[in-house]
Amino acid sequence: MKIAVTGINNVDSPGPGVPVIRGLKDSESINAEIIGLSYDTLEPGGYMPGITDKVYLIPYPSGGIENTFERISFIHSKEKFNVLIPTLDSELYGFLKLTDRLSSLGIKTFLPTFDNLNLRAKDKLFDFCTANNIKVPKNILVSGTNDLHRISSEFEYPVVVKGIFYDAYIANNLEEVQSAFKKLASRWGLPIIIQEFIKGDEYNVVALGDGSGETIAAVPMKKTYITDKGKAWAGITIDDEYLLNLVRHAVERLKWKSGAEFEFIKDGETNQYYLVEINPRLPAWVYLAVGAGQNIPEALLKLAIGEKIKPMTEYKTGTIFIRYSWDLITDIKTFESLAVKGEKDNKSLKN
Repeated sequence: MKIAVTGINNVDSPGPGVPVIRGLKDSESINAEIIGLSYDTLEPGGYMPGITDKVYLIPYPSGGIENTFERISFIHSKEKFNVLIPTLDSELYGFLKLTDRLSSLGIKTFLPTFDNLNLRAKDKLFDFCTANNIKVPKNILVSGTNDLHRISSEFEYPVVVKGIFYDAYIANNLEEVQSAFKKLASRWGLPIIIQEFIKGDEYNVVALGDGSGETIAAVPMKKTYITDKGKAWAGITIDDEYLLNLVRHAVERLKWKSGAEFEFIKDGETNQYYLVEINPRLPAWVYLAVGAGQNIPEALLKLAIGEKIKPMTEYKTGTIFIRYSWDLITDIKTFESLAVKGEKDNKSLKN
């Protein structure tokens, strides 16, 4: 079997591609060749030994779905891969629009539906949670700098300023809000979300839904080290049935199809969980779930090819992940192969 995976940018704000591939490589029932789909010539996943067997450059989602489909079709004509696993938020709408055309080529996917994506979007999350009795921080949407003056009458500082796709800043006053607004609007567009700041510890749950409301897998963890970008650099699996039930309830109500990451803040004063985001793909820390006993990438792949999967409920608590940096050494000829030809064979890379 050949599997194409995106999001192999394993940098300080890593994509989920490399840990997804590691989960697939760990499978005892799947013997897969991995085709890495890279948006940049220097995405580390394209150079790491034992990760991708081949790498191809693909156009950024901003280039439009026709460019993407043309490139994917070309790669498929050479590789005849069976399954495509997109792992980045910003590419999901495009690949979802291409699902039927990909299927006609013989490429299987297991993606969220348009309803899934819309209901859990950052600008819709408050309404979804309110309708389904899930605690959520108050938020407002702003589409221009004039709207920012509403903040002082509706919130107490600090507040969280979020982009529609990625990134978030904590702002302590209007000046910091304005600065964050300009950064996020220029990078991700409008609207911008202004969210109530909840002080407490951060907890995340990686989950997999089958599209019918069933939760196939779910593993919760507490962040124990967080970077200045808000990314978990270390975390530990925990035993919290209440938190898992919140996620199962959300998956059921959404009829979620595919992997997802549920981000919670546990209020330091009330000990109540607030759902702050639902990311529509597997997170960069998904390999922690694999290490704890739930190989979620493997289960997602099996669902994509039509296999029936029984829900996984057991996992090992107290399992820790610690992310680290590693200087990977290569040579200019290896780089040139990808930069000039747009493709590179990694089978000769040594572990």
